[in-house]
Parts: sequence; structure tokens; C-alpha cells
Amino acid sequence: MRTSTTIEASGGNWRETVDFVTEAEKLGMDICWVAEAWGSEAPSALGYLAARTERLLLGSGIIQLATRTPAAIARAAITLSNLSEGRFLLGLGPSGPQVIEGLHGVPFARPLSRMRETVEIVRMAVAGEKLAYEGREFTLPLPGGDARPMRLSMRAEHELPVYLATLSPKMLRLTGEVADGWLGTSFVPEGAGAAYFDHLDAGLAVSGRTRADLDICQGAEVNFAEDEQALRGIVAGRKKELAFSLGGMGSATTNFYNQAYSRQGWAEVAAAVRERWQSGDRDGAAALVTDEMVLATTLIGTEDMVRARLKVWRDAGVDTVRLYPAGDTLEARLTTLGRAIELVRDVDGEVDGEAAMDAAAAVAAD
Repeated sequence: MRTSTTIEASGGNWRETVDFVTEAEKLGMDICWVAEAWGSEAPSALGYLAARTERLLLGSGIIQLATRTPAAIARAAITLSNLSEGRFLLGLGPSGPQVIEGLHGVPFARPLSRMRETVEIVRMAVAGEKLAYEGREFTLPLPGGDARPMRLSMRAEHELPVYLATLSPKMLRLTGEVADGWLGTSFVPEGAGAAYFDHLDAGLAVSGRTRADLDICQGAEVNFAEDEQALRGIVAGRKKELAFSLGGMGSATTNFYNQAYSRQGWAEVAAAVRERWQSGDRDGAAALVTDEMVLATTLIGTEDMVRARLKVWRDAGVDTVRLYPAGDTLEARLTTLGRAIELVRDVDGEVDGEAAMDAAAAVAAD
């Protein structure tokens, strides 16, 4: 498994954030994703980080659909890929109606067709083709005028992998069909088959591919508790954040996080949390979140618990672990991240050791 993390360029000390990323690279982390949410945008920060790092892969996690034209997304992606000498990964996501309509004033309607067409147009641009396209959402060039199809004057000098951040069944199938990687969240490995992988696999089958052709990148908070009492405190503190995802993300009618938890066995709790949150009872909503919900979807626990959980994630098919390290200071976050990276290496080493033993046993049997 590879290791990664996600940062934002807003909401904190940017110099400290850069220090976190550069030190994470020294610790051996593989990928840094930069989020947009409703704060800073991703490409500017990614360009800065490209100049401050040497080995680290850098990804947009994610650029929000509907906030830019497909050609603008392609132009930013190719620029970042060339500047970083091939270290850029293009992460795209539909976001939600609250951000897309509330902040940008753009209709959220038909995100599925918008996603498919955006990926197709981006790949045309990356391939150096003229952008002549007729779709449901986009027609290039705009009809009725004097414009002719154009190609970008710049060329992509490296491969440009596309990752999609998706949660709904239709979007997951599209991810399996067209993407190089899946940026997942709200992930419970024990219930991931029906909730996620069945839909991803259906899309992979459409394109004649298998799971090995799709990088499964799954994220969660990582926090090490030294004993049971400390663990109870950490879990209690995490419940309000999860209640916000279940009740406050999206809109009054559309919350993909809530739907994802519902598909993984918590439909009644998720509905109740959302109702409490929407009514303004934030503490009541957090009180409904169970310890199991927190522990099942995070990497929180003693070191042995986190190690065991990483094995479950590995066996479920996770290729890249996206780590959100806890800590009140830069030093504390880096310490947590370093411990987590070492655990991932240990878990991977166990797999390599088992494979070597199996190979030796096969040779001896022959």
C-alpha cells in the first residue's frame, strides 16, 4: 500500500502546512492531495508545492466540477503535470449542491453526465487533439458563431492519471469505467463490497478492466491512543465531526455521505443524526453517533488496533491509504504520520514475507 495525505491551503498557517508536506516527503509519504472544499482552490497550492518537493506525487483532491470548464481543468492539469515533471494526479469530484449552487451559482443538475464529458474532454486535450465535442453538457466549439475547434498550444509531457471522488452507485460505476483511481471516503471495509466495490467492478467490466487497473485510494483520520481511557476520549471528540458529515454536508435533500453510511448498515442512525442536525440540535446529533461508527471508518486506536485495521483495509483491496494525522502541533501531526507510515510498511512487509514463504514452499513441493 502507498501512503498519502490531504491538505488545504486555507484555514491555517500556510508556512506550517508547507513544512508538514516537505517533512512528510522525508518520512517517505508517496502522495499529497490538495483539497478545495469551500476555501482555497487547489492548483495554486499545488504549483507552489511542486517547487518545494522533489519526489512526492501531488494531486488535486479534488477540483470541483462545474466551477471550471473542462478546457480550464485540462489546462491547469497539464500545466501542473509539466511543472512537476510528471508528478501530478488529477482528482475530480462533483462536490454537492450547497457548494456548487450556493457558492458558485451554477446548477448542480446532472453531475454524472458532466463528470463523464469532463473526463473525455480533458483526455482529448491531454492527447493534443482539437476540442471538437458534442455532448449533453458541453458542445465545443459553441455553435452558432464563427469559432472553429481549437487545441491547446501546450502539450502534456507526461502521463496524467485521472482520479474520481465518488460515492453514489452510478458515479462509482462511472469511476470503474473511465478513471485511473478512486478517491473514496466514509469507507467500512467489511461493508465495502455492496456499498462500493460491486459498483466499481461493474464499471471496470464495461471497459474490459479489472480491479488491478484502478488505484483504490481510501482515507481516514489516524490517531494513536496509549490506553483505553485515552481511546474513549478520542472517539468522543470525533463524533461531532462525523455528525457534521451525516447531517451538515450537502443540502437538506442531498447528502452523499449520509447515503454512503446508510448503505453500510447505519441507515436508521444516519437518518436520525441528519434530522437532529438539520433541526439545529448539533450536540444531540453527535450523541447519536456510535463508537462503532467512528472506529469502523477511521484508523483510531492503540498501535495494535491500527495495525490490525490496516490489514483489514489491505485485504479489502485498498491500494493507497490517505492518512489524516491527528495532533495539536506540527510536531505531533508529523509524529502520528510517521508512526502510521511505518505501520503501513510493516503490514506490506508481512505480505511480502508471506508471498516469499509461499513461493519457497511451492519450489520445495516441486
